[in-house]
Amino acid sequence: MSHDEDHIASTAEKLVRMANQIATFFHSKPREEGIAGVADHINKFWEPRMRRQFFELLDGDSEDLDELVIAASAKIRRPQTSEQADKSLGYVRPAEAEGASTQK
Repeated sequence: MSHDEDHIASTAEKLVRMANQIATFFHSKPREEGIAGVADHINKFWEPRMRRQFFELLDGDSEDLDELVIAASAKIRRPQTSEQADKSLGYVRPAEAEGASTQK
């Protein structure tokens, strides 16, 4: 194993670090403005996959997240699951199609 592999942060650690960096900036603002700023930044610049992983962290172990990030989470758009997104586009997964045909 190379020296660099020992220092690679997991995706979860990177998301926590990024969210906390955003919060650090917004701590200089009044609280409500900071909460809105964190949520607005994440909603604008984080793709749905990142926000989905963020909510998985939040729903699980959020102790490493800055309290401003946690407060802002109520204003952050929770993305659809992959299955919900597929259905909204009219895509039916093969396993679901098989189940529907056998239930007729």
